[in-house]
Amino acid sequence: MTRPYAEVIGDPIVQSKSPAIHGFWLGKLGIDADYRACHVTAEGLADYVASRRADPDWRGCNVTMPHKQAIMPLLDRIDPAAARIGAVNTVVRAEDGTLTGYNTDAPGFLEPLQPLLDQTHLYRMARIFGAGGAARAIITALADQGFTLVVAARKPAQARALLDELAPRGEHHAVELAHFAPPTDFAFDDREQILDLVINASPLGMAGKPPLDVDFSHVPPGSVVYDIVTHPLDTPLLVEARQRGLETVDGLAMLIGQAAVAFEKFFGAPAPREHDAELRKVLTK
Repeated sequence: MTRPYAEVIGDPIVQSKSPAIHGFWLGKLGIDADYRACHVTAEGLADYVASRRADPDWRGCNVTMPHKQAIMPLLDRIDPAAARIGAVNTVVRAEDGTLTGYNTDAPGFLEPLQPLLDQTHLYRMARIFGAGGAARAIITALADQGFTLVVAARKPAQARALLDELAPRGEHHAVELAHFAPPTDFAFDDREQILDLVINASPLGMAGKPPLDVDFSHVPPGSVVYDIVTHPLDTPLLVEARQRGLETVDGLAMLIGQAAVAFEKFFGAPAPREHDAELRKVLTK
């Protein structure tokens, strides 16, 4: 007897927490299925897709760097939200072998913010650091939620191009990352009924990378500080934000949120989110 399975693909892939997340949920639900990690290079991507398409036990895969855009032409259908973002992180196989690409990063990113987003605000502003692949879903998701966006990158032209492509409506701004490093004496106005987000969508602060250089005089009072880095979970940005009394969201929140959307597509059952606290302990051992 064979077992249904899904997997995560990327290059490299050993660092992925996806097998631990999906394996945890499969165990809690008693589903007889597997979730694996598979190392796939750029050169081997087309062959990988062709072989899995022909495998009736394969339910699909999550896609991480560097394949989120390269895999799109190899699929039969792209979900409209993923097409707009311009990246696919979840591929689902239908019974007839057709493959559909989705992007679960956007709903996964928004999930921990939903209680705030359900409230009414006079103004919403997000400062986003980074203009790479992760920023695509975040920019699209926040533009749809009525945010004015400031995207900071080493190359402001790259940030401007992303804004023009993904959030063409609204007065959004692209600035140089270094703008936020020195202190500012800017006097923030009354922030009542204003939702301010400060988001690290870059690898800065990740183990082996330099920290994100942001002086907190640029961070409005009452901001929510969100860092999508997962290793370490407590980045210097989040540590300082908490020391200053600000609300924080760590990278596991987005990782678990996006995985939950994919899990239901792969295995036909909602992820058992009532066990999130236990799952976090598993992932941070």
